[in-house]
Amino acid sequence: MPQETDRKMMEILRILADRSEVLGAKTIAEELRKKGYDLGERAVRYHMRILDEKGFTERIGYAGRRITPEGIKELEKGLIYDQVDFIFAKFEDMMYQTTLNPTTGLGKVVVNSSTFQYDEKVMEIIKNSFNKGLAVSPHVKITEPSPEDDENMMVMETICGTTIDGMILKAGIPVVPKFGGLVKVIDHVPKTFTELIAYKKTSMTPLEAFTDKEMTSVLKLADSGSGNIPANFRLIPATARDEALKLFKNLQKIGVSGLLKIGKPGESILGIPVDKDMVGIAVIGGISPLCAAKEAGYDVDIKMAENTVEFSEMERVANPKNVIKKAGNEQGEKVKFLLSKAWNLIHQVDFDPESLKGQVIVNVSYLKNEDLEEGLKIFDKIMASRPEYCTSKYFQIIPGPDGKKGLATVCSLTIDGILTKNGIASTPQYGGILETEGKSPRFIELTAYNGSSLDPHEIYLSKGLTSVNKSLKKGGRILASLREIPYVARPETLDVLDETEEAGFSILKVGKPSELVYNAKVDRYHVGIVAPGGLNPIAAIKEAGISIEAKAVEMLMDISKMEEF
Repeated sequence: MPQETDRKMMEILRILADRSEVLGAKTIAEELRKKGYDLGERAVRYHMRILDEKGFTERIGYAGRRITPEGIKELEKGLIYDQVDFIFAKFEDMMYQTTLNPTTGLGKVVVNSSTFQYDEKVMEIIKNSFNKGLAVSPHVKITEPSPEDDENMMVMETICGTTIDGMILKAGIPVVPKFGGLVKVIDHVPKTFTELIAYKKTSMTPLEAFTDKEMTSVLKLADSGSGNIPANFRLIPATARDEALKLFKNLQKIGVSGLLKIGKPGESILGIPVDKDMVGIAVIGGISPLCAAKEAGYDVDIKMAENTVEFSEMERVANPKNVIKKAGNEQGEKVKFLLSKAWNLIHQVDFDPESLKGQVIVNVSYLKNEDLEEGLKIFDKIMASRPEYCTSKYFQIIPGPDGKKGLATVCSLTIDGILTKNGIASTPQYGGILETEGKSPRFIELTAYNGSSLDPHEIYLSKGLTSVNKSLKKGGRILASLREIPYVARPETLDVLDETEEAGFSILKVGKPSELVYNAKVDRYHVGIVAPGGLNPIAAIKEAGISIEAKAVEMLMDISKMEEF
């Protein structure tokens, strides 16, 4: 099967990338067997020849192969359905590799790896965050810039919150990493998670989604005791709570903790409900000091849970005086997940493609009055050149806060509402980034709607992952979404979508039963449907350097009150 062959080749690339050395067929075959692929050396050589031809690997004499820069790029964006599954597996792998002994301080810890240009000011900012206790640990490993490095780049490895999960697991306690997100701290006390993404069903490490300088406020928190900080959340059995508390006390003695709150059985943790037989634990994200540097305007490349290092090789850069107090009995405002809001809006969609009447779901994006005219020019250019990249030709300008103007665009979840209205069960699955360059478009990022408090497209916009303007001339990266319908409903769905497209909506692809759709996997006995994101014109405006705040899946609007491009 081509799909299985692709997965084997991606695993070979992953092995070569992880080892960062020239490997022979025998070594690769052994590593593949550990991952459940029973390939002999001859079969490995066959796959390697294909990878050589594609330019993803290169042969180094008789020693074996190494991955090329093109191979690394392919690994980063290829087989997105595999990447979605791999992220959670990667964290489980890192948990297993954690060997830190909380009594002796010896053993391996999981680290994040951050690369940035060295200067005294950025180091002062980072160390200040460590001094205020805004990290899992004040221990770091630093690789100084080499004398021949003109760019003066340094690498700082910081202890990742996954180390906590690994330590809990090594203590014989079942642990389930659930979410990465942002915690709001007010007057030094953690109050509630404001945003969350589930560890499962995303191609992007959850905390990575919240490293944009517009989302965190670690600098403000260090200075005033109030702000938003990255954090993660896990569950353990209620019977293990006392053991976990003892473990945290021992870890704290060697400078590892970052604990925000450990609950009682069934107690909600900072807005996250917990089953009565479980206990929730919230811990600061190990990348927080680097987020402070990003907030200050420094370019920092953060790699989450990148590898493991010996704890004894790390140096202590601070003696923290924690600016954050342990959370008390506050339950926190319950986190609102996007899909709950979306289902209620989907239910109220009553747009009729034949009469062109009824309500649709809209995104609303806000920009300054003085930027409106320029923004609309870009909007118009996208609609005229690539209407297929926009959910619909309808839009509306509405009043916004602080004298701003709101630009309402039709949200692609309207498609789910139209299908549901026709008795077809349409379930939104993922928001993603679709790369249009090459022979066939393919998703290179996917985040499930289920388990996220933010629309994935808002996250991708904040991180600058689109290149919609580039797509006007050749392939670029656009926002798109995937939904699923039962395979038996495909014929009727095609009829409904034909009418919907005639009414000014865009559908990029309707798959066949159980078929990969633009490299995204759908459940068996289902069909995938891909629609362009309603925020693509907004992405183009942002790419042009115009400040615009996007709010996805915002509200309902009568389409008769909207204008048509």
